[in-house]
Amino acid sequence: MLVLTRKVDQSITIGSDIKVTVLEIRGNQVRLGIDAPKETSVHRTEIYEMIVEENIKAAQSPESLERE
Repeated sequence: MLVLTRKVDQSITIGSDIKVTVLEIRGNQVRLGIDAPKETSVHRTEIYEMIVEENIKAAQSPESLERE
């Protein structure tokens, strides 16, 4: 894991098209702004994990099997 220190209004760039900016720091919370292409999904990790779990359940569901 890469660990970086940033201050408010400072950014990091991921690849050539994703920019993450520190917008605000309040106590132990940090507000981030993320600029990414529309086709790039951006989710909080806990939401992403729920989406993956639901996709796995749907794929294993009998209704998802094609009928002949």
